[in-house]
Amino acid sequence: MNRGHKKFLALSHVVLIIVTILCILPFYLLIVASFTEENFAVKNGFSLIPSHLSTDAYRYLLTKASLFGRGYLITFIVTVCGTLVCIVITMAFSYMLSRPGLPFKRVLNFYVVFTMLFNGGLVSTYIMYTQTFHVKNTLWALIVPNLLTNAFYIIMVRNYFSSNIPEELLEAARIDGCSEVGIFARVVFPLSKPIIATVGLMVGVAYWNDWQNGLYYIDDQKLYGIQNILNAINENAKYLMTGGGSGVMQMPANTSRMAAAVIGIIPILIVYPFFQDYFVKGITMGAVKG
Repeated sequence: MNRGHKKFLALSHVVLIIVTILCILPFYLLIVASFTEENFAVKNGFSLIPSHLSTDAYRYLLTKASLFGRGYLITFIVTVCGTLVCIVITMAFSYMLSRPGLPFKRVLNFYVVFTMLFNGGLVSTYIMYTQTFHVKNTLWALIVPNLLTNAFYIIMVRNYFSSNIPEELLEAARIDGCSEVGIFARVVFPLSKPIIATVGLMVGVAYWNDWQNGLYYIDDQKLYGIQNILNAINENAKYLMTGGGSGVMQMPANTSRMAAAVIGIIPILIVYPFFQDYFVKGITMGAVKG
């Protein structure tokens, strides 16, 4: 290893360390702010160095356990169902596009890419989902619009199939009498764990963090997911006073927002490390190869 290469590696490590710190810093500040005493936060603002620590915000949120519990349950159901359906649709469509002899393959590929550049717009989409499909104020409104599938995922999975599933293996399965559905279920799916984990993680995070569908299509507060609850709290902290449960202490308005945000990101922070290896491998293998 020459001297120039060592300098490059050292500089790369410094840059990555700085970027990592900048990524972690907002989460650290959020957690510290959630444990800051309300009156001190109002007078002095939030700081990186913990001062005047208090658990009042979390104790207050415990009085709203029914509100957050219902929000977590709805978000969990939507995330699991939406992610599973998205994986099945994306995998099936991508497998079809990866087959060399597919009729009208160029047309279908153009259709997928076209949806990345243009869409129907918010007004027409809203009218279609509310007046044609009647998903307003149902759980389907949190699953179907915008997130159920994505052209980027389809292209990424298609490239994975084309580059990492040997055609000879699929041909051997056909010789053994396996149908295309059987090949897809018994051969392709088991060999696609990295890309499944990658797409599953990306879609799952998108569903968990989604609040726009709830904002557009949900008026019933009983169907609010955790992100819509957090958005309502962010817009008006007094939502906590009427949103559920019974208040037994004075509401720490500012720090309760921070504590609610911490509660919202905890599941993602717990789940992500278990998928990290698959995520990196899937992104690498599913990248567009020249």
